[in-house]
Amino acid sequence: MIRTVLLGGRGGLHLRAASRIAAAAALQPVPVTVHTVYHPAVPADSVLSLLGLGALCGTELILEAYGRGADVALENLAVLLAADPDVARA
Repeated sequence: MIRTVLLGGRGGLHLRAASRIAAAAALQPVPVTVHTVYHPAVPADSVLSLLGLGALCGTELILEAYGRGADVALENLAVLLAADPDVARA
């Protein structure tokens, strides 16, 4: 499954926000990857990989996951990313 989401939060995907997103991704039932039109897919549960995307507020992020529970995993992460990930709690 593939899902796109616009990154919320004024600060973009910085260290604290990336840590929260990675922690939430690690709890999902399937592996999730994230990419942009400019960067290849990276594991959503890797803080350093998420930081490497250089995603700013409003960046379109493309989430991918496959297998049983992929729809739930993508929904959970999309909600966190679309909200302000700096204040969202995993």
